[in-house]
Amino acid sequence: MPDAIAPPPDQPRLEDFICFAVYAAGHAFNRVYKPLLDPLGLTYPQYLVMVALWQKDDQTVGSLGEALSLESSTLTPLLKRLEAMGRISRARDKADERQVRVSLTAEGRALRDSAAGVPACILAATGLDVAGLTALQKQITALTAALQKPPAKP
Repeated sequence: MPDAIAPPPDQPRLEDFICFAVYAAGHAFNRVYKPLLDPLGLTYPQYLVMVALWQKDDQTVGSLGEALSLESSTLTPLLKRLEAMGRISRARDKADERQVRVSLTAEGRALRDSAAGVPACILAATGLDVAGLTALQKQITALTAALQKPPAKP
């Protein structure tokens, strides 16, 4: 087997890329969430929709998409699946027919109790304490906000 080709000294290595670290952490989170969410019948994106609705019920598709950083074309299939499962309902807004409102059903509200232990399991999986995890979350949120600004030209 040939030896690995050494990168030029001025070229960063894969493990030096913050984007790769965040990408790999995202995959690791998904692996931790899967066995926690499978018994609830939810995927991770569906869980995020449910958390957003548990936080504030009766939202428009647009406000959910904004909260979750998802385009309507990505969010709508998730909502249709959750509706077919009986977890949410979708209806046109009576005041503005262009808007679709999303609300929890009784089953969707009840699911909150079943999912109550998920955050503690995630905290334990990180190996951090609440303060450490909160600080990291704030840093990542600030990083995300910074990356959403137009980049400086080279």
